[in-house]
Amino acid sequence: MITKLLIANRGEIACRIMATAQSRGIACVAVYSDADAQARHVRLADQAVHIGGASPTDSYLRGDRIIQAAQNTGADAIHPGYGFLSENPDFVDAVTAAGLIFVGPSGDAIRAMGLKDRAKALMIKAGVPVVPGYHGADQNDDLLRDEATKIGYPVMIKAVAGGGGKGMRLAETALEFDDQLASARAESRTAFCNDAVLIEKFVTAPRHIEVQIFGDGTQAIHLFERDCSLQRRHQKVIEEAPAPRMSDAVRSAMGAAAVKAAEAIGYSGAGTVEFIVDGSGPLRTDGFWFMEMNTRLQVEHPVTEAIIGIDLVDWQLRVAAGEPLPMRQEDVKSQGHAFEARLYAEDATQGFLPAIGRLTHLTFPDIVRADTGVEAGDEITPHYDPMIAKVIVHGPDRAAALAMLINGLAATQVAGTVTNLGFLTALASGADFAAGHVDTGLIARHLDSLTAAPVPTPADLAQAALALSGVMARQGGATGFALHAPLTWSIDLGDSTVLLTVHKSDHVTCDVAGQAVDAQRLGNIWRFDGQKARPQHLSGRVVTLFGAAPMTFTQPDPLDRISAGQGGDTVLTPMPGLLRDIFVAVGDDVQEGDRLAVLEAMKMEHVLCAPRAGKISAIHAVSGSQVQAGIALISLEVIDAPKD
Repeated sequence: MITKLLIANRGEIACRIMATAQSRGIACVAVYSDADAQARHVRLADQAVHIGGASPTDSYLRGDRIIQAAQNTGADAIHPGYGFLSENPDFVDAVTAAGLIFVGPSGDAIRAMGLKDRAKALMIKAGVPVVPGYHGADQNDDLLRDEATKIGYPVMIKAVAGGGGKGMRLAETALEFDDQLASARAESRTAFCNDAVLIEKFVTAPRHIEVQIFGDGTQAIHLFERDCSLQRRHQKVIEEAPAPRMSDAVRSAMGAAAVKAAEAIGYSGAGTVEFIVDGSGPLRTDGFWFMEMNTRLQVEHPVTEAIIGIDLVDWQLRVAAGEPLPMRQEDVKSQGHAFEARLYAEDATQGFLPAIGRLTHLTFPDIVRADTGVEAGDEITPHYDPMIAKVIVHGPDRAAALAMLINGLAATQVAGTVTNLGFLTALASGADFAAGHVDTGLIARHLDSLTAAPVPTPADLAQAALALSGVMARQGGATGFALHAPLTWSIDLGDSTVLLTVHKSDHVTCDVAGQAVDAQRLGNIWRFDGQKARPQHLSGRVVTLFGAAPMTFTQPDPLDRISAGQGGDTVLTPMPGLLRDIFVAVGDDVQEGDRLAVLEAMKMEHVLCAPRAGKISAIHAVSGSQVQAGIALISLEVIDAPKD
């Protein structure tokens, strides 16, 4: 029996595991880095231990410190969460060697699935269908090129030690192969210290469907499937269970294959077998192939919990303590439909650039389950994944659940940082998604419309101006103000100026670029041209209007206005991070859009490009250095202002 559990992770992951463990009466120990001293998972824990600096390599990836923390606090088990050390077999061995329970599979099971080429060979032996491809040890470039030709283009190049889309490139023709191979190897070498790759046939209109499995070391069962096809750059965006447009025959065949995969390695605990599926037509029993196995709990596990009605973390703790599987395969039933959307601090209108900032406001509607590691007042830092929450819904059928997701996203309120809420709502509202026509290319096909910046209406601009003016906060009567004549002033919103004419504390006329908007307060509710005002949050000179397409308006401070300089002559760092590469030197000629440097931040690569054509006049940093946000990185020769 587990009495005290150390959770070797952070944020939403640690909070999720802690909720189940503490509900079972298990005391929880949190570990934290310098950046997480005030984090929500630390506040919720029964005990907390500092383990190092903000960088994961100095803290959450230090297995020795984590094991020492467990021993010092009297924990008898370690839960790795998902990510960081969760799929590190050496860490598993070290935990068990220290006399502690590892809540997860054995080190040997993780090793068996850790490298894609070996895992595929094992799956072929176990009778699990595998995508045609080359999985050999010989990594000679000429051999790989020949194998790609034999397989037939297009082909996918994948890092054998890969995960999360890292080290993965698509070569559509032989002419692209060499460049894509070099790119995949470089990214794999940086991410995994291993540049070996495998080559696979690229499946037309692919769907990414995974099966949740659970084992006790000798036998396994499956808990149905999840469709994770809505992806951007191989990163999952919205997941659902069960998979749409799947027959019972295909579901049964895929579940049986997943169980074979788990039992072939004597799997214990929660895991996921991922399949690539031919979605070009109706799904077939011979149209899915093993892709990889994640030997841990998955980020998207809540949708399985919703349709099965179980707590997967509870199952993990029971099996780790030596209990048998809680259910037999015939007892597992699926009811209804569930969705999960990943809410991030990122700007979809700017290429999904990750954002940082302090959350001044954060609320979720009652119709959703929100798994989160932050609260209002917490900070999104540049050190870790910028996820704010997972927004989960469950309904009696897919249409009902999808309506709940759309409404739940529109009612979610976040202020203090930019988010992808508008993108998620647009994606969930799309006709193809509503019809269940999903594949991994759906987002790319509709990217422009999904990421278009929302255009504020005159009513939106009027509400923002009125909120920033302070008029909306006044309640009238004894606590309000009396006017002997209308009061008029303008509110600068940066790109727009709104003229406000206050007739009385509950009636204002707004002039928005010559268009009049009538604002009145009826009771405690403001209405603009008769329409109810949007929910909002005001923080200083910034107001956020919530809804399907959230918008933020900032009133510039005249005292902060300084010359913007030459504009386009200097490339600034968009966020703190590691300057991995600089591709130019002083004196080089560049064209607009040319790659200048690569910045690594928030677990992603960000390519910085030339804002215009010109000559490099100065480089202000060196490769391999840590840089702060907003500093000058590379300068172009100054363009002289035109003479009169």
